[in-house]
Amino acid sequence: MTREKRGIEMVDIIHRVGVKGAALDDVYQAVATVDGLAGWWTVDTTGSADVGGVLEFRFPEGGFDMVVLESEPGRSVLWEVVDGPPEWIGTTVRWELKQEGDYVIVLFAHEGWRERVEFMSHCSTKWATFLMSLKQLVETGAGAPAPHDVRISDWH
Repeated sequence: MTREKRGIEMVDIIHRVGVKGAALDDVYQAVATVDGLAGWWTVDTTGSADVGGVLEFRFPEGGFDMVVLESEPGRSVLWEVVDGPPEWIGTTVRWELKQEGDYVIVLFAHEGWRERVEFMSHCSTKWATFLMSLKQLVETGAGAPAPHDVRISDWH
């Protein structure tokens, strides 16, 4: 997906995943709290998940810091990347949740990439594996956060 931001074409990573038999609040807790995020993304998650707080995500290969811009219980979360790889700085990560029958649908977007680069392709695939980890956490009680995540290439 592409869009414009300040006259520059921006590129987004987008994904959609359904979590079966889950309550909206359970999925929201998994994407909007330190403990929830540590259960599926990286065990080394710290910081504050409150609006205005900074979440710190660390991986064996490095990490990211994100300011929480918005958080609406059971509906959405929005972060801005303030530290990490140069390609990530200034991008946003958006989580939108909605109930559809037996599923909570997670609409995920990592928005505002300045250009399509190989690292973006890598990140898109890694986001997909972590979204499956989120689904697994909520559906079964156990996710696969880093460092126990799926290794997809020499970049991890």
